[in-house]
Amino acid sequence: MGETEKRIATHGVRCFSKIKMFLLALTCAYVSKSLSGIYMNSMLTQIERQFDIPTSIVGLINGSFEIGNLLLIILVSYFGTKLHRPIMIGIGCVIMGLGCFLMSLPHFLMGRYEYETTISPTSNLSSNSFLCMENRTQTLKPTQDPAECVKEMKSLMWIYVLVGNIIRGIGETPIMPLGISYIEDFAKSENSPLYIGILESGKMIGPIVGLLLGSFCARIYVDTGSVNTDDLTITPTDTRWVGAWWIGFLVCAGVNILTSIPFFFFPKTLPKEGLQDNVDRTENDKEEKHREKAKEENRGITKDFLPFMKSLSCNPIYMLLILTSVLQINAFINMFTFLPKYLEQQYGKSTSEVVLLIGVCNLPPICIGYLLIGFIMKKFRITVKKAAYMAFCLSLFEYLLSYFHFMISCDNFQVAGLTTSYEGVQHPLYVENKVLADCNTRCSCLTNTWDPVCGDNGLSYMSACLAGCEKSVGMGTHMVFQNCSCIQSSGNSSAVLGLCKKGPECANKLQYFLIMSVIGSFIYSITAIPGYMVLLRCIKSEEKSLGIGLHAFCTRIFAGIPAPIYFGALIDRTCLHWGTLKCGEPGACRMYNINNFRRIYLVLPAALRGSSYLPAFFILILMRKFQLPGEMYSSETELADMKLTVKKSECTDVHRIPKVENDGELKTKL
Repeated sequence: MGETEKRIATHGVRCFSKIKMFLLALTCAYVSKSLSGIYMNSMLTQIERQFDIPTSIVGLINGSFEIGNLLLIILVSYFGTKLHRPIMIGIGCVIMGLGCFLMSLPHFLMGRYEYETTISPTSNLSSNSFLCMENRTQTLKPTQDPAECVKEMKSLMWIYVLVGNIIRGIGETPIMPLGISYIEDFAKSENSPLYIGILESGKMIGPIVGLLLGSFCARIYVDTGSVNTDDLTITPTDTRWVGAWWIGFLVCAGVNILTSIPFFFFPKTLPKEGLQDNVDRTENDKEEKHREKAKEENRGITKDFLPFMKSLSCNPIYMLLILTSVLQINAFINMFTFLPKYLEQQYGKSTSEVVLLIGVCNLPPICIGYLLIGFIMKKFRITVKKAAYMAFCLSLFEYLLSYFHFMISCDNFQVAGLTTSYEGVQHPLYVENKVLADCNTRCSCLTNTWDPVCGDNGLSYMSACLAGCEKSVGMGTHMVFQNCSCIQSSGNSSAVLGLCKKGPECANKLQYFLIMSVIGSFIYSITAIPGYMVLLRCIKSEEKSLGIGLHAFCTRIFAGIPAPIYFGALIDRTCLHWGTLKCGEPGACRMYNINNFRRIYLVLPAALRGSSYLPAFFILILMRKFQLPGEMYSSETELADMKLTVKKSECTDVHRIPKVENDGELKTKL
């Protein structure tokens, strides 16, 4: 008897270890996929500048991940449960690694990055050609055939990044639906909130590492090692600066491939956590049962697809959840995708600083919130219904709190001829856009080149020539321009490279913005887990994997793909000055009307989020009237009391208990 108990205990520990080890491996996969995703998001401005493309194209590149995910999500979610789920997850991680490697290739296939400037050592003009000179008739570049110019620029290299992101999306497809369904199938129902909280926290560790990596790479010049950085006339705060974005993608490729290894060693199925198989059953019985189950799954691999789809479509709570998710994700994707660009333009920070601030201030409270709500739901045995009510109220509070962002804003950069007059008179809606003035008309300046300087009068100018500067001293970023006729100040009328920095008042407003973001991120994370648990519990267990996949499909096709594209196109409409390519065509935007940018960035997501609370309210009403198919019991005592009614002969062997699909059916049969 002692030997039997020992064998049962050993078997239980082994089952316990496997589900925990799978949870650990899946958490690592979540870390790697979120690391790649957040790093990609943090480098969007660098990619925009590297390839001189508008924000709408950047939105398309960002949404291409969802396109790749969309291609396989429903098929993987349904047919994946019939196959070996851990191995499929491992293959997906390998594919993600290959996609990240492909995204880094343009750096090795293109030439050196040449930023837009009037101060060029390769120019055919004299060394002081960028200064104010009367009666100048030279041209900046020799005549060149437009077709040859475009070919030389290799302007379509961004397609490599697009295709690589699609491949990365394809690889990410099996991780969430198959991983979640695997845990749901073999873990205790009361442990699911904690496990999902751990997974979501892992999904936050990846972004923290990704943002730190992005901040590091954004400080390194893109062509580091092949150019002398002392000769550069731009700094990381300049809108023409491009960081070493390709380094991070190589790191992400390696991490994804390493993460895939453990999944190839997990079994197809595990015993249910908390239950021990009859250890005296012979090995032949196990093999025979496994073969019969495999045959049954192969026979039913397609016959249940349409009935499951019909059942999900007729589930009102599930369909309302999809609608709510689509509206919410539209808002969050728009805000998070372009948050670095917004902070750069609004508060005058570099990409490196912005990415670091996002990682330090936003992600830790989200990680803490995920773990906290998962622990609370397990510790106090909060039912999904009660958690849903709590999540709705907290989410609504956080939404109302977000309106304070409208009051935390800074003015445009004061650039003469764009946002203010040459006399320094700034109007809220300055629309004259007169680049030339009496002080620089004699200088024969190029009016479309962006090479800004900051005058000692506090005004910025599009170039040293447009500032009327006639002399320069120093080299690189330490160059100083003197005798500037447009700069009216008590000093020597000088200017330095770069835009003038915004004042300390704007820096204080950035601190308020970050404090609000910390509070909002923490509340959001607390509401996310209960919402996801409602999704898991409102569908039957046999439909769970397909339901998760269909939910992901709808959110991608109606939110993940179109949101960054249309939002990027709207942001492009706020551009005040476009960069100029070698061929004379417009490149990436150098400066935005920050007031219009702010309205689009804050108002549109607020409208989308506000409309999402209507279907969410109807979900709460329906949850009061109907019991969720997969809702867990509020306490183990309730389930234990019902089990006492089962005949003792049936309780002696857990394999003789009638097989049921969910707790509601168990209650009926008991």
